[in-house]
Amino acid sequence: MTETFDGDWLDLREPHDSAARSVALAQQLAAALPARPRILDLGAGTGSLLRWMGHFIGRAQAWTLVDADPELVGRAFETIAGRALEADWTVTWPGRKTLLVHSPQGAWRVEALVADLREAPDNLPLGQVDAVVNTALCDLVSAAWVQRVAAGCAEHRLPFYAALNVTGRERFMPSHPADALVARGFARDQLRDKGFGGTALGARAPAVIAEAFAAHGYSVHRAPSDWVITRRDAAMAAEIADGHARAAMAHERRDRRKLLDWMVDRRAQAGLLRLSVRVGHTDILCLPPEKG
Repeated sequence: MTETFDGDWLDLREPHDSAARSVALAQQLAAALPARPRILDLGAGTGSLLRWMGHFIGRAQAWTLVDADPELVGRAFETIAGRALEADWTVTWPGRKTLLVHSPQGAWRVEALVADLREAPDNLPLGQVDAVVNTALCDLVSAAWVQRVAAGCAEHRLPFYAALNVTGRERFMPSHPADALVARGFARDQLRDKGFGGTALGARAPAVIAEAFAAHGYSVHRAPSDWVITRRDAAMAAEIADGHARAAMAHERRDRRKLLDWMVDRRAQAGLLRLSVRVGHTDILCLPPEKG
């Protein structure tokens, strides 16, 4: 069983994802794409990457949102349409499963594919797209999964863009006596098998991606994309603290009481606007070699 994600959590993190992703890498990808690019978004969730990246592409474009959860796919269409209408853009539905967002720079065509990403790339239409993208996916998958996807992308000469891969560097402020215990348990949880055929990559994801794509002649570009959660972002800070504590509890059972105390203390600090968090991430863009 692969990891599943709550739509409310994805909505909460969206503005922080948008603020963290590397603009330079987005612009570099956009420049490498054809006039009307077709984008395959793996683990698309509620479509937040489309809403962010579409502006950098800045022209007519087509997206296929891939997710295993049909409810998230439905929510993605609703959210994309709703945000477009808020911006006074026209939205039309040329088919039951196709959404057109009429931006000032050209139409964004949005379709969806409900698919189990464990089977990637065999169940993906790599021959019908111009790039493969994702957010916060590759630290969940195995090295074998990345190697298979790299081979599939290389066969079709597709750019591969992976945003917000964890680096293993987290900092909660102010400090707490149990911080190291939480960090240890959370790091162990990141390596748990998340359903992609082996140990999850966690903080090793950027290095594994780089090696796999470089082996096919790709150029690899990286940029930092840390979450910086200020004290004013109380809901996000509290949610991150909860997630870290609960993940650590699964692996540090003898210290459960300390972990519970840490979580209660962090929730209280967030409620008083006294908790800030920095979570290390890296964006990575792999571009195929030029023809010739």
